[in-house]
This record gives sequence, structure tokens and C-alpha cells, in this order.
Amino acid sequence: MSARLARRDHRAAWLFLLPVIIAMLVVAVWPLGRTFFFAFTDAYLDDPSVYSMVGLDNFIEVFNDHSWWLAVRNTLIFTVVSVAIETVLGLAIALLINEAIPGRGLARAAILVPWAIPVVVATRIWEWMLNDQFGVINKILVALGFIDHGVAWTASSSLIMGVVIFIDVWMTTPFMVLLILAGLQMISQEIFEAAEVDGIPAWKRFWSITLPMLRPAIGVAVLFRTLDALRMFDLSYVLAGSNEKVMTVSIYARDRLISFQELGVGSSASTWVFLLVALVAIIIIGALRLDKAAGH
Repeated sequence: MSARLARRDHRAAWLFLLPVIIAMLVVAVWPLGRTFFFAFTDAYLDDPSVYSMVGLDNFIEVFNDHSWWLAVRNTLIFTVVSVAIETVLGLAIALLINEAIPGRGLARAAILVPWAIPVVVATRIWEWMLNDQFGVINKILVALGFIDHGVAWTASSSLIMGVVIFIDVWMTTPFMVLLILAGLQMISQEIFEAAEVDGIPAWKRFWSITLPMLRPAIGVAVLFRTLDALRMFDLSYVLAGSNEKVMTVSIYARDRLISFQELGVGSSASTWVFLLVALVAIIIIGALRLDKAAGH
């Protein structure tokens, strides 16, 4: 009887999972498989039905392209710097709003505003605010005496990467705050109270208790943000188009696929992006598992 019930529950579970599996096959596996297939062809976007197999030629072409490596460098710089800043700021803000301070509820709601604004809208807002002629940022800096005239923040090749990182930090730090705050609220307050009674200084409580217990939450937050940053497209493209100073690997793949109509080469570039993201994900997940194992 119990075996019959187990089989029935097993079938019911598969029936509930079936729509999800079908949806995944339609929206993820099938497009990814088609991308892999076209990466080995010389197809063009205007007529994908006409193609011949070219083996690894497209992958080699992308690998030998100087612009690809510029995009990889830009992507890695953007990812490392932005995620590092967002993690530090997210931790600091989460610690602050986790305390019983006046207006804590309002602060928690306000911190979500940048994250709630669509990326394109937020990028355009900052582009207008940073305009060298009528931007409010330049007007404030001139009024305070920090600069003598308006700075073309988004037109300067030496400043544009910093601007992209700044806008991304402004938009996505709330995401880090939410995940880290959730981790903080899972830590029993009795541990901190006991440490305080024992006379342990605040900095040592943070370093020896809070930070180690927050490592899983911080690790998950860093993983999600890193994978998201590696695939970043919209912010850089809206702000600077295909400017090589902030071109990411996703923008490079888009240009080869859409601008140059090279379906085969663009698909191989997209495959390289997929492999890059997968490699970084494996490294981070492996590091998190090693850290968890070391903790035990």
C-alpha cells in the first residue's frame, strides 16, 4: 500500500513539474541549443536557412579578435570593481538598518527605490544629471567650487567606465542590502547579547561573530551579482553604445549578431559569453563549498 502511494506521489510530482520543464525547454534549452548549432556555421541573419558548417572557425575568429579581449577586460574590470563596492556598501547599510534606529522602516523602503527603477530609465536619468551643459551634478560641483566648468562625464574616455560603475553601484547595492539583511536577521540576538555581557568589543563581535555567520548570505549575494554583472548589457549600451571603453562581452556578441548580421560569428561570441559566465560560476560555487567545508 505504501509503495503504491509513493508511486502515485511520484507521478503527481512529475505532473506538477511537467509545465516547468516544458517552459524551460522552450525558453532556455531550445534557444541555447540553436545558438550552439549556429556557432559552427557561416550563417547570416538575413537568411539563416542558408549556411554551411565551418567547424571551430567562428570560435577561433572571436578568440583572435582584439575587440573581444577588450570587451573581456572591460567586463572583468566592471564586475570586480562594482561587485566589490556593492558588497562593502551593502554590508554597511544592512548593518545600519538592522539596528533599532528611528525611521528604520522608512529607510528599508527607501533603499529599494534605485533597484525598482528600470535600468534604461535610471541610466537616462543619470545621463541627464551628468550632462556637461545642463546637468545638475555639474552645477552642484561648480557651485561648491570643486570644478571650474562642466565636465563631460559620459563623453570622456577616461571617465566613462567610472560612470558606468557608479550608476550600477547606485542601482544594485539595494539587492546586496536585501540579501545580507536577510542573513543578519537569521542570526540569533542572544549570541550578541552574550558576547556583549562578556565584554567583547564591538569590532571584535563583528569580526568574530557577525562576519563568519554572514558568509553564506554574502556568498550567495556575490554569486548572483557577479553572474549578473558578467552579462551586463543594457547599462553600458544605453549610456555609450558600442564605445570600446565600456564594451562588454554581451555588447560585442550583440554587435556581431545584429550590426554585422553575422549569425554564425555572433552565436560563437554568445557561446564564449556563456562559457565565461559558467566558468566564473563554477569557481565561485567551488569557493563557497570549500568555505562551507572548512567551516565544518
